[in-house]
Amino acid sequence: MAVDAGTAVLRRGGSAMDAAVAVQMMLGLVEPQSSGIGGGAIIMAYDAASGEVTSYVGREAAPALATPRLLDDAEGRAIPHREAMLTGRATGVPAAVAVFAAAQRDHGKLRWDQLFDETIDQAERGFRITPRLARHIHGEFPQASAPDVTAYFSDAAGHALQAGDLLRNPAYAATLRTLARSGAAAFYHGGIARAIVARTHQEPLGGAMSEHDLADYEPEKSAPICRPLRQYVLCVPPPPASGVGLLQLMALLDGTDIDQRGPDDPQAWFLFAEASRIMYADRDQYVGDPRFVPVPVDGLLDPAYIAARRKLIGTTAAPAPTAGQPQGAPETADDRTDEPGGTSHMVVVDAQGNAVSITTTIESFFGSGRMVDGFFLNNQLTDFSWNPAAGPVPAANAIAAGKRPRSSMTPAILLDRDGGFVGAIGSPGGSSIPAYIGKTLVGLVYWHLPLQQAVDLPNLVARGERFDGEAARFSPRIRDELARRGVEVRAGAGEDSGLHGGFLRDGALEWAADPRREGTGRHPGR
Repeated sequence: MAVDAGTAVLRRGGSAMDAAVAVQMMLGLVEPQSSGIGGGAIIMAYDAASGEVTSYVGREAAPALATPRLLDDAEGRAIPHREAMLTGRATGVPAAVAVFAAAQRDHGKLRWDQLFDETIDQAERGFRITPRLARHIHGEFPQASAPDVTAYFSDAAGHALQAGDLLRNPAYAATLRTLARSGAAAFYHGGIARAIVARTHQEPLGGAMSEHDLADYEPEKSAPICRPLRQYVLCVPPPPASGVGLLQLMALLDGTDIDQRGPDDPQAWFLFAEASRIMYADRDQYVGDPRFVPVPVDGLLDPAYIAARRKLIGTTAAPAPTAGQPQGAPETADDRTDEPGGTSHMVVVDAQGNAVSITTTIESFFGSGRMVDGFFLNNQLTDFSWNPAAGPVPAANAIAAGKRPRSSMTPAILLDRDGGFVGAIGSPGGSSIPAYIGKTLVGLVYWHLPLQQAVDLPNLVARGERFDGEAARFSPRIRDELARRGVEVRAGAGEDSGLHGGFLRDGALEWAADPRREGTGRHPGR
């Protein structure tokens, strides 16, 4: 349904960015467990006329009255993560509407008010609950039993909805009519803003967000970080996103012989696992909001530093690597971030060659479980590292007033060496996102697989002492060989990717959508 909404906008003459707005609005209705206007998004946009790539970071921010103890209880102890997600303190200033509006002003062709019709109509007529949404409605995570969630997903008799049941959301339709008529400012001022603040102030543990926090919010427009990747150039968003981690992962692998191997070679997966662990050690230690902490992007990507870190890859898995000391690295405490999987991803390419790669989220499933005017509020502030026992030096991702938590979201644009568009890719999945995208780029760039086959490769997320992933999708021989190298792939985490992308090969655009979720890839004319 989201793809239908986007292609309808393209057929009306809209640009890739116009279509992306329509896709997001529909996702907020039909996939509310993952993203929506109560959350945030990170946008990478390629302009075909100029050849420029622009990053738009719409990351939620902590309220101005937030303190480092925001997620502590009255006794100064850290609130358990499962409880913290449901509190009013968990919600950061929603950023999705602001960042989509900013990007659409720069890259849109249609009027803003022409991008909402499909979703408004669907919200009023209703849609059928999909199997994946039904699994979340009946899930065992804390938000599934939150009052707003159970009320929204129950029928008139109070029974939880099932796959195939019809769900209407007239409140969301009314909200979108307001946004269409009055623009993004209507979200950050007036009745919607007051409703958001009021809901976050309610117990348990009401938050500190104010109407001023909403009125003052601005997304960040900036240049992306771009680095060579074989015959291509890979462009990613800057911190607090995790683009630098993806670039570091690919640079670490680029100096190995992984390109001479393939998906049936256990040594290839060993190299990927060890490079991933090194990347995550550095990312976790140093990536935060650069407005509050220096992030040593150039130091992390310096060829000499990469070469030194690559030497940590031996013949068997070493103990969990610690962060290195890249040039420009600040002193920071150890990271304690606990980031669950969630989120959505989309890629749109229009007939003129403009492209967008967008990752969008309300953090974990159904966000904080609190609903306002037909949409769920994020629980993004639980993406901070909070630790009451920390010393005088905070973690890079520590809580601070006005600060944006680190994000694993890494929408990417791939160019040729002349600056022409080649591809776009990204994934949901919380902290696993860099590994999901990195795996796919290995298959696409090093092993020359069709994009769909690269997406379909087994997931392996190696971080610290853990090797998570799709153990059953690796052959017994590969699992045995990896085990001999000290890599025991454990099922139960690191599996729920939602990769989406497009790749230009021999003049034709390949689309790929992850079979692990409900996405689809489609040419607008089909």
